[in-house]
Amino acid sequence: MSDEAIQLLNQKLDRLTQVLEQHFNAGSRSNNLDAANAFVWQADSNWLQPVPKVNRVQLDLLKGIDNVRDILIDNTERFANSFAANNALLWGARGMGKSSLVKAAHAHVLKSIPKSNLKLIEIHREDIDSLPSLLAILRDVDCKAILFCDDLSFDNDDTSYKSLKAALDGSVEGRPDNVIFYATSNRRHLLPRDMMENERSTAINPSEAVEEKVSLSDRFGLWLGFHKCTQDEYLEMVSGYVGALGLKLSDEELRAQALEWSTTRGSRSGRVAWQFVQDLAGRQNKNTA
Repeated sequence: MSDEAIQLLNQKLDRLTQVLEQHFNAGSRSNNLDAANAFVWQADSNWLQPVPKVNRVQLDLLKGIDNVRDILIDNTERFANSFAANNALLWGARGMGKSSLVKAAHAHVLKSIPKSNLKLIEIHREDIDSLPSLLAILRDVDCKAILFCDDLSFDNDDTSYKSLKAALDGSVEGRPDNVIFYATSNRRHLLPRDMMENERSTAINPSEAVEEKVSLSDRFGLWLGFHKCTQDEYLEMVSGYVGALGLKLSDEELRAQALEWSTTRGSRSGRVAWQFVQDLAGRQNKNTA
């Protein structure tokens, strides 16, 4: 047998081993929604992996987003109380707390409405095609679930957005009453502009082609925009983090160091504020965990 044939056989054996491992894992793991309040969807094994401790920021530490914060909290509370609520798309500037707000809203509602048994389930962008399988699992469970996809967007050759459209509203069964979908994205329409413009230039009916693309974002009843923060909002974020962590620094020195930090980064955002405070805490021999 030639070396090339042996190499090909080894590749096939490796693939067979991988498939068998995935099959074994799928059969040996059961989905227990009582195991935690948050989960990560593992699409390859149809398993909801429990997350014992969620990486969160406290709701009162999210500064400069008061309006969208109140809207999302209200929507989540209505969903938790079994009232009508919308899927939500949190879009806009990087580092302004989009994903942090989703996780903080979940924690807030768990505390304020404990009877809701509200779960947070993260689904990775690359696993969107598996949404029907996940919804089938959640359809008959005795709890409510926020499906959360962080940094959701689609590229030119990606057709999985059609699966998301169908799962949200377009399928025969529709979205289960106990499930709501929250997504974050830097793009308002989730699809790049050149993708929509290419559809316009090559389609027989350009307007219909673009409408088909844009209709994905229409599946989200709430569009919550996050914009770049002002200098005052940035400094308010820094002060909030410093106060919560009990760090010691004069107001004048804190302002000077925080502004210098944002200048070296070339931007101001909640993420930049947190990174500065992490650096400050380290210099004061403290931990932010």
